[in-house]
Amino acid sequence: MSIKLESTLVGVAGEYLVAGELSLRGYIASITLRNSRGIDIIASKADGSDSISIQVKTNSSGSPDWILSKKSEDYFSDKHFYVFVALNEVGYRPEFYIVPSQVVAEFISSSHQNWLSNTKRNGEPRKDSSMRKFSDKDKKHLENWDVLPL
Repeated sequence: MSIKLESTLVGVAGEYLVAGELSLRGYIASITLRNSRGIDIIASKADGSDSISIQVKTNSSGSPDWILSKKSEDYFSDKHFYVFVALNEVGYRPEFYIVPSQVVAEFISSSHQNWLSNTKRNGEPRKDSSMRKFSDKDKKHLENWDVLPL
């Protein structure tokens, strides 16, 4: 079920797929330059009256799990969203999970603290790291395009 691509290509594919989905829904979607911290796409209403920022996270495994960094715990606003993309086999539509950044920040913070409070299999305490994981196994955010305030 997974696609074998270089990780950079996986990320680029996700950004273009999200921009295409936004365009199909009547938004203006502009992919940012690589040096835009935490923002991959700026989306606005067709008349330009309102806009939001989007960070795209893509995996090639097709699973509803994505890796983020600790920075994502503190980087949120009412106008910033994540679109998590789970690529499926070539020829099959990917799955899109649309989540407000505040929800992502709260999820990864609490799930990381929960992970840290447990021990390794050998009973030793876990060591903190900057890696975080967002997961949506219940598919609560699947195709949740209506959460975007445009």
